[in-house]
Amino acid sequence: MKNMKRWFYSSGLLALLIFLSGCVKQDKNGNPVESGLIYRFLVKPMSGLVTYLAENLDLGYGVAIIVLTLVVRLIILPLGLSQMKKSMVQQEKMQAVKPHMDEINARMKAAGSPEDQRLIQMELQSLYKDNDISLMGGMGCLPLLIQMPIFTALFYAAKVTPGIQDSSFFFDMIPLGKPSLILVALAGISYFGQSFISMIGMAPEQKKQMQMMTYISPIMIIMISFNSPAGVTLYWVISGFFSCIQSLITNLYYKPRIKKEIADHFEKNPVKVKVTKKVKDVTPTKKAGQKPSLNANQKNNNNGRNAGKQQRKK
Repeated sequence: MKNMKRWFYSSGLLALLIFLSGCVKQDKNGNPVESGLIYRFLVKPMSGLVTYLAENLDLGYGVAIIVLTLVVRLIILPLGLSQMKKSMVQQEKMQAVKPHMDEINARMKAAGSPEDQRLIQMELQSLYKDNDISLMGGMGCLPLLIQMPIFTALFYAAKVTPGIQDSSFFFDMIPLGKPSLILVALAGISYFGQSFISMIGMAPEQKKQMQMMTYISPIMIIMISFNSPAGVTLYWVISGFFSCIQSLITNLYYKPRIKKEIADHFEKNPVKVKVTKKVKDVTPTKKAGQKPSLNANQKNNNNGRNAGKQQRKK
């Protein structure tokens, strides 16, 4: 279970990068193919909106990228919050059943045969099922599938919109067509901040599982930004700080409420545990230096030998 979670979180950013590069078809020079589905229905309209905001409303291309990124993120915010709430519910349920899960895992290690291990594994699956726990932690595929094409379109709109390459941002100090170390630093800070905020109130074991991702995600964003024009990095910066706000909302507002709801739920409906009769007496291996307990036959044999010794002494 832990390995699967580590894999899931560690591969999350990699999946994002694959979508960013794969959703939009590219030619040999790395330019998007205009006949592609995502390009026609998402990238092109967003690129047109950036141009409209920059030229018709005279906002400039830097501010236009910021406005478009914020608008899109606000539109999909309810979906993101819903997804994070479901994930939190599953995490709290996992914490509630953890003592039972640890006991089952200990008995599984101490099981003497593959058959016993299989039966105990069924107990673990039953524990998840009976208490409505998802092995994927509430991370449904639909929200990700909906969001990824939108993020991809934003990414490419900032990359290919005509005019961005020749524009500047922040009092003409940052050319949007060239890499910017200032924006690279801000992108790294925003994603490091988002990673730490997302672990507020998290159990120590869950923090250990997330620790690797805490560093991997920002480092990869920094590496991407080093070779990207400032217009694209600006998109990452705004998205990162927006994600910080979203994480603050979920951790400081939703999480305390969810924890109370789950605690009340299990107080009224205790954790359901089914023990397989055939292996319910299997106990974990004794610690080093601890005398093994004797079964009934061993006790009788020892009593018989002790009784014989006492008779001979008489």
